[in-house]
Amino acid sequence: MSNPQLPNEQNKPKVAADVREITGEQPLIEHLVELRTRLLRAVLGVLLCAGALLPFANKLYAWLALPVLQMLPAGGQMIATDPISPFITPLKLALIVGLVIAMPWVLFQIWGFVAPGLYRHERKLAVPILVSATLLFYVGCAFAYYLVLPAVFKFTTAVAPEGVAVMTDISKYLDFTLVIFLAFGLTFEVPVAVLILVVLGWVTVEQLREARSYVIVGAFAIAAVMTPPDAISMLMMGIPMCLLYEVGILVSAAYRKSSPVRAA
Repeated sequence: MSNPQLPNEQNKPKVAADVREITGEQPLIEHLVELRTRLLRAVLGVLLCAGALLPFANKLYAWLALPVLQMLPAGGQMIATDPISPFITPLKLALIVGLVIAMPWVLFQIWGFVAPGLYRHERKLAVPILVSATLLFYVGCAFAYYLVLPAVFKFTTAVAPEGVAVMTDISKYLDFTLVIFLAFGLTFEVPVAVLILVVLGWVTVEQLREARSYVIVGAFAIAAVMTPPDAISMLMMGIPMCLLYEVGILVSAAYRKSSPVRAA
């Protein structure tokens, strides 16, 4: 006579597998493994871009220093107060630029990890938001380099007391320009931020329009804190921020008309 317990013994591995599927233990491990893989790919992409830029690190820094060098008197130059800053500072710049260049690849890895958990309409909206955010950040950095930095250094060199030689330290200059790039890069993200708030249902387009006057005051207050103490650079941040806020309202209104149920 066959053992009646044998089928149950044979089914134990299958039951255990079913329990793991129900508890979500195996999917969690798979997600962690995929997250590690995505992060390694992102870091590798950044390192490859930075490594490709290392031979040109000094030329890259010379290009970054053009806005201040062009405003210095004839024969003016930058200085290095730290003994190793002539070596470390260009390498640091190469790594940062490598990160900026590799940002689309990094965002692609992030997207590859989160996309399977999104609905179809969320994926359709997330792609243009990611692309727009990346492009707007680049535009903000270009705006800062070609317009803001020359205006800032023209002001600072013009107000220098007589007999004072303006010579900027290379490491402090890099830190200053990175703050300016980050500030204006984030400033140009205002339309994306406004759209996300509407998509999430936290605010409505009508509320955004009603808050316009408060946003203008807040924009210039932020500009006064983030920019050097001159009116030109403050205006160059405050005015674009207000204009981009209006762009965000227009984009959000268009989104609400195209999908009134989700935007409500």
